[in-house]
Amino acid sequence: MTQPVRVLFVCLGNICRSPVADGVFRQKVAEAGLSGKIIVDSAGTGSWHVGHAPDARMMRTAERHGVDISRLRARQFEASDFERFDHVLAMDRSNLADMLALARDTSHEDKTRLFRDHDPDPGDGQVPDPYYGGDQGFETVYNIVDRTCDALLEELRARHEF
Repeated sequence: MTQPVRVLFVCLGNICRSPVADGVFRQKVAEAGLSGKIIVDSAGTGSWHVGHAPDARMMRTAERHGVDISRLRARQFEASDFERFDHVLAMDRSNLADMLALARDTSHEDKTRLFRDHDPDPGDGQVPDPYYGGDQGFETVYNIVDRTCDALLEELRARHEF
């Protein structure tokens, strides 16, 4: 068996955007029968929430869509993640810049890009941070993540011939 493809979603605190992407993508991978072929994780560029569960508002939003992210715990992105993951996907340009500042060589830049590079309707290319807004922001993020995860899964299936 070939090595599994490893995908990492990264946002600022790892309590809103990246955990919902982790949960949604993990569920889509399982539904496609690819759980052993694609490994999913998430992290944050900041350390404020390390060890914490996702934001309660994001957990409720995900739950309304049948996705349970309650077991996830925030962790901080580390330079070694470049070695462990094949695809490192940032939720916004600031997160992307923070990660690339830790890159040890240019090969890491090839695997690190914006998550919404896969979005069929990419807007400005960034997933908005819903943390300081109301419930609608979490729903907007969920919808962006859901459609982008569909497109990402199809791209990985084609690229890796799953």
